[in-house]
Amino acid sequence: MRHANHSPPRKGGGGTAGVASFIRRCALIDLVAASFFSALVLFLLLAFTPLGDPLAASGRRYLGRQSASFARQREKVIAAIELGDEVVIESCPAEEVDKMPCEDPRRNSLFDRYMNFYRERHCPAPGEALLCLVPPPKGYRVRIPWPESLHKIWHDNMPYNKIAERKGHQGWMTEEGPYFIFPGGGTMFPDGAEQYIEKLGQYIPIKKGILRTALDMGCGVASFGGFLLKENLLTLSFAPRDSHKSQIQFALERGIPAFVAMLGTRRLPFPAYAFDLIHCSRCLIPFTAYNGSYIVEVDRLLRPGGYLVISGPPVKWPKQESEWDHLQAAALALCYKLLVVDGNTAIWKKPSIASCLKENKLGIGYCRDSNDPSEAWYFKLNACVNKNLAKGEFAVGEIAKWPDRLVKPSPRLSLTERGDSFEADTQLWARRVEYYKKSLGIKLESPSVRNVMDMNANLGGFAAALSHNDVWVMNVVPVLFPLTLDVIYDRGLTGVYHDWCEAFSTYPRTYDLLHVSGISSLVADSSSNLNRCHLVDLMVEMDRILRPKGTAVIRDSVEVIDKVAQIARAIRWTTDLHQVEPESPGDERILVITKNFVS
Repeated sequence: MRHANHSPPRKGGGGTAGVASFIRRCALIDLVAASFFSALVLFLLLAFTPLGDPLAASGRRYLGRQSASFARQREKVIAAIELGDEVVIESCPAEEVDKMPCEDPRRNSLFDRYMNFYRERHCPAPGEALLCLVPPPKGYRVRIPWPESLHKIWHDNMPYNKIAERKGHQGWMTEEGPYFIFPGGGTMFPDGAEQYIEKLGQYIPIKKGILRTALDMGCGVASFGGFLLKENLLTLSFAPRDSHKSQIQFALERGIPAFVAMLGTRRLPFPAYAFDLIHCSRCLIPFTAYNGSYIVEVDRLLRPGGYLVISGPPVKWPKQESEWDHLQAAALALCYKLLVVDGNTAIWKKPSIASCLKENKLGIGYCRDSNDPSEAWYFKLNACVNKNLAKGEFAVGEIAKWPDRLVKPSPRLSLTERGDSFEADTQLWARRVEYYKKSLGIKLESPSVRNVMDMNANLGGFAAALSHNDVWVMNVVPVLFPLTLDVIYDRGLTGVYHDWCEAFSTYPRTYDLLHVSGISSLVADSSSNLNRCHLVDLMVEMDRILRPKGTAVIRDSVEVIDKVAQIARAIRWTTDLHQVEPESPGDERILVITKNFVS
């Protein structure tokens, strides 16, 4: 091995040697400076122009090369199914083990970096992606049951060590033998979420049933939301698909409600005034940037009388005094009351009255009356505040406490819906869930069932019927249906808007049970007799997000169920056909499927 020659300096050292040494030092400085500016230019190209992004170039080549063959393969499968032929859909290549069609870095690298647009959802059209079944990673096993999974999961189910290596000293997670262990810490609460929650409880009514729905922004592995479940506070945690690769995947493997999302250029897929508590622990969202668009989005989502907690930058943070001043000014403009600044944690309370807005330097004004605050599917962010027009017991402290709010009609229901239809829907799903348990043998009370999704949630009756089980339910309201998600949140449940002709924003193998009533309606075009996409696309997506040995319960007409059963065989699911409950329409059937291990 060569070593530097550390010769002792010469005494008196002048003359030609000294000049040469000086020139060499200057050249070295010039070289360093040139390297720095070259790196800066390269960074700017990578960060702000997709044209300069080699990943973008490789993404274009990959997509262009594959799209035609993918389309032909999909058309061949669909043609065989339409003819009634038996066909088997192949497994995806092993490198697609974490396939997320709408959050694919190869596709997303093609889009603009401004406001992190490229990290939002960008979905392929049907036929642009390979129609295949995502395989589990090598060594995958049935997940550890809840509540043990809150504290540990199988390493091989997602063998990604980056977070453990980078964040282990902050109590996020560590690797121990065949497990990842979750001590319950976070960057701003390395001593544990429970101590942190106890501190927040000095200023927020966490334990009294007053608060029920919460949103944790930039959540890490979601320990904050996981430990709030002990207080009956249902927290939906979100983070983008980022360099940590799998933080939301870890959260869902633990059995904690979580969702992949990016607060960039669009509204988050939730209705207005959905959350009683919004929390950011070092989420690094620039709340007052872009004319205050992000703090305005927080205001849209926060229920009147609700609480906003920001822990970490810029709250009392070194060298971020200006950002902290701007955040305080924005909160003041929205009439939020600053309850406390405890170290680097600030807590505000939103006014319970109609929307309040003061004069401000950010340029935030009131939205036009035509701007529906609950419209949130691919809806561009606005730097304006909607007037709170909701009537009745709506604000935190006025809406019924949990669990009473579960069965009390939402003040956002129309007068007709608030009466008979709400009560009837609640009773209907209570009977159906009981039938599922007793007559269909669906083990909803088993530790093997934790993460549940209702793909066509309507008023949330299915989830309400499961409220006594140790599960949580992602209520999905299709965007072409009546937007009832605000009613679901008023009941103290959680969910998102979605279009089932696109992939859902989650990792593969993240749900134990999928439930869908009227599966054909999710792909249909209500204005014509045509479908917007094919049932094959939807069921392959269901297979992607369902865990091996997971269950799906599908209800529809006899004709549709026959088609679903044929596609299920192509996906290599085990199926079991059942009659519906005695009071349900006689032309309906229920298909119960089990997903098998497919390598």
